[in-house]
Amino acid sequence: MTADTKLSVIVWNEFIQERRDLTSRAIYPEGLHTVIAKALKHPPRHGQSGPELDVTTATQDEPGHGFSEARLSKCDVLIWWGHLGHENVSDDLVERIHRRVLEGMGLIVLHSGHGSKIFRKLLGTSCSLKSRAAEKKERLWVVDPSHPIAAGLGKFFELPTEKMYGESFDIAQPDSTVFISWFPGGEVFRSGCCWDRGYGRLFYFRPGDACKPTFHDTNVQRVLANAVQWVAPRFRFND
Repeated sequence: MTADTKLSVIVWNEFIQERRDLTSRAIYPEGLHTVIAKALKHPPRHGQSGPELDVTTATQDEPGHGFSEARLSKCDVLIWWGHLGHENVSDDLVERIHRRVLEGMGLIVLHSGHGSKIFRKLLGTSCSLKSRAAEKKERLWVVDPSHPIAAGLGKFFELPTEKMYGESFDIAQPDSTVFISWFPGGEVFRSGCCWDRGYGRLFYFRPGDACKPTFHDTNVQRVLANAVQWVAPRFRFND
């Protein structure tokens, strides 16, 4: 890819919880996908630089879950947030996304997206974990400070309230782990994991409960901006 090529980024959200839950709706009245999309259009200045982004959104209730063949074929980076509607996602769409990742599209899976069909298919495991709805802080330690996704971050950053995820996390061994989370109950979790799949790259980032203002946090926005550049296709196939 050349530096002057715009990256096509789609932020996908099932957009169910923000409609059902008053707390979630108050934090993300237009859906968490819109907050992520707006942040990517104006990324923090201390992260990575890279090609300009063409950021759009899609939701599960749209025709084809928001993906026509043409739209998905032009997508460079897909950001995925799901929780309540995993099993209602079309198997056909999962197959198409899987194929696109192997062809070189980048995929970023957020929070409860660990249970999504596409994440489980790419990793080949159950992706199960331990969890509890704790209203306590999460400290994310940067354990690979040289990784591009950690650019602009300190030794750690904290989120004041987050749902706890804990080990063991049934995933394929990451190619690299950028963040490990610690919670006041003593639990730890591999919260920033990277894999190569075919010609594509996959990044899983743990924070992001729909009832917490996670995606308004500057450090989280920096991580996502960095991750978009890291998972972006490293080259394009000719038609």
